[in-house]
Amino acid sequence: MALHLYDTATRDVREFHPARSGTASMYVCGATVQGVPHIGHVRGALNYDVLRRWLLHSGLDVLMVRNVTDIDDKILTKAAEAGRPWWEWAATHERAFEDAYSVLGCLPPSVSPRATGHVTQMIELIQRLIDRGHAYASGGDVYFAVSSLPDYGTLSGQRLEEMQQGESAGEGKRDPRDFTLWKGSKPGEPSWPTPWGDGRPGWHLECSAMATTYLGSEFDIHGGGVDLVFPHHENERAQSHAAGDGFARYWLHNAWVTLSGEKMSKSLGNIVSIPALLEKARPVELRYYLIQPHYRSTIEYSDEALAEAAQGYRRVEQFLRRVSASHEVRVGAVPGEFAAALDDDLGTPQAFAVLHNAVRDGNTALDAGDATKALEFAEAVRGMVHVLGLDPLGEQWRDTASDGGEARALGALVDALLGERTQARADKDFARADAIRDQLTAAGIAVEDTPNGPLWTVRD
Repeated sequence: MALHLYDTATRDVREFHPARSGTASMYVCGATVQGVPHIGHVRGALNYDVLRRWLLHSGLDVLMVRNVTDIDDKILTKAAEAGRPWWEWAATHERAFEDAYSVLGCLPPSVSPRATGHVTQMIELIQRLIDRGHAYASGGDVYFAVSSLPDYGTLSGQRLEEMQQGESAGEGKRDPRDFTLWKGSKPGEPSWPTPWGDGRPGWHLECSAMATTYLGSEFDIHGGGVDLVFPHHENERAQSHAAGDGFARYWLHNAWVTLSGEKMSKSLGNIVSIPALLEKARPVELRYYLIQPHYRSTIEYSDEALAEAAQGYRRVEQFLRRVSASHEVRVGAVPGEFAAALDDDLGTPQAFAVLHNAVRDGNTALDAGDATKALEFAEAVRGMVHVLGLDPLGEQWRDTASDGGEARALGALVDALLGERTQARADKDFARADAIRDQLTAAGIAVEDTPNGPLWTVRD
């Protein structure tokens, strides 16, 4: 394949070769469903959705797993504070995340496993690690012995003597750097029976068990946010390799969304939730905003930047609507420059530049009366936005030229006025027809007369 991806493990851009011919396998760390989703959460999902779409476009079948962490300290704490059952709290916010992924145009994963549904596989993995001398039970807990794995720290590039796991020391730990595979039960907390006592799984263990359950002992791509490199992904890699699994062949990490220079997080109280953002922009415009920057570059969120991205999308949308008013616009082949950009570590900034050059040239052709050339550009544009999940003429976004009840009201009013204008022109009352057009123009509505009737758009 021509596709090259930056592998965190090797710190280099590597040519992508799937382990199995014709199929790409991906595991993406999903949400810990402790609260409502914000743009920091969904950015990664969108980045890996674009990668998946590009792999599909390249002719590969894609098996993608995106997990749900539905048992975790944070979930238990939040549920207790709200006075609600932990399982109900997790299920409520799992639905909120699924709704966010769907409304932003993410293809559904091949499977979306929950941690609580895979405890049996986790227990089996722990037993393999104990049998191989990489884990030990102590006081109802089970720990991974990091010093038993010579290359521990390779993924994150940290030295063993300098790292901290970010978890409590634990009375039974032989080494403070060892991390928890299984937590012994505490009063009032959910637990499952194991040979080492009742308890619940550690976070890192969950993903290793779920990934290999669905993708096998070795798979192609493991994706997640850059904040997961250590300790989560380092520990996933360690316990999987220690158990004898090849695990992920490529490690991909998307950068943060920041606000005032700080990573968005609930603990900092600086989140911008998806519901709040969708009051400022249409879902497709938010998708455009979050996938246009390179996935490994940080996005500094601002309302102004979101508004600018929305205008960029509308230019694409309006061009395709102009052409489709008089011609059928098919999904065409993508230009070579666009393909080269995405093959170069998913270079979306360069891909968007190719997209907007085509829109500009297509509008120029339309203005010059060259309908044939304009249609060629429009079909190339549709090919590109189809890959990016942004196609204004596609099923997902076709009926969202404006959004919600306000949009329907606006559409009804504009269509009524255009109907009056058409009748006025038929009655040769051109003064009335011109007055209606001027009224719409003053309200920010651009009207273009086409062979199939008037086409209206909201001007930038």
